[in-house]
Amino acid sequence: METAEAQLKRMAMRSWRRGTKEMDMILGPYADLHLKDMDAERLALYDRLLWENDQDLLPWVLGQVAPPADYATLIAEIGVFARARLKV
Repeated sequence: METAEAQLKRMAMRSWRRGTKEMDMILGPYADLHLKDMDAERLALYDRLLWENDQDLLPWVLGQVAPPADYATLIAEIGVFARARLKV
């Protein structure tokens, strides 16, 4: 069984090592700032999100394509964070 500390470490690493630099620069800082404050339900949702393909994630975050309904609120939050951080 994965400890809470190991889970956060794994998720942070996966956020920074996505496969595309664009998603690294969006999810890495987002995870650094928000993971520690997420409740169990939100962590589980974010963990599922990390398994999504970057070619799907980026258009969702940029608002070019609507994300699946279960991710909509989380993706909107990540998008706001990314736009504010990257001044897009």
